Amino acid sequence: MQYRCSVSRDQQLKLKRAIDIIGASLGLVATAPAIAITAAAVRFSMGRPVFFRQSRPGLNGVPFAIYKFRTMNNARAESGELLPDAERLTRVGRFIRAASLDELPQLMNVLRGDMSLVGPRPLLMQYLSRYSPRQARRHEVRPGITGLAQVRGRNALTWAEKFELDVEYVERWSLLLDVQILLETVVSVATRRGISNRQHATMPEFTGEQAGS
Repeated sequence: MQYRCSVSRDQQLKLKRAIDIIGASLGLVATAPAIAITAAAVRFSMGRPVFFRQSRPGLNGVPFAIYKFRTMNNARAESGELLPDAERLTRVGRFIRAASLDELPQLMNVLRGDMSLVGPRPLLMQYLSRYSPRQARRHEVRPGITGLAQVRGRNALTWAEKFELDVEYVERWSLLLDVQILLETVVSVATRRGISNRQHATMPEFTGEQAGS
């Protein structure tokens, strides 16, 4: 006999939001020492600002300001353009990324309702017009600090693989799936899986042409 959950989707979404608030609050308390040490490390190694702030698309593509710890300096070429990520990523920044400490300020985004603990990662605003209709479905839910793509390969995946996992999350979403992803996230962070792309320090820009790559 197939088991059916008696809790409606709306009720599950309300419970998900309650879990986000409780989880983010406890997370901020538990990681307060790590946040303070990371902030000091960024301040002394790269100067101000300590936080990286950028507009990202949230639920239904509505923009919000995301916060992360800085991991790159602002070194520029003679032309005035910023150097590639690999050249601007500092030694301290590499460690912060490897330990996923740069994501901790996003717990505040979760409390504010911009993000969830689990969901597709919020990418760049300019990518919105480059998605296929299927890829754009990733914005049907709140973006998350971690997600299905993060526990299945993170930056080691191609854009096509990432987006397919994002849509799979939207189609399969349940509280049980969120719990599974959170548990797998602990393993991914501990083993530092998929921190970098095979050919880039982070991920190459998504131009829309990599949909099948």
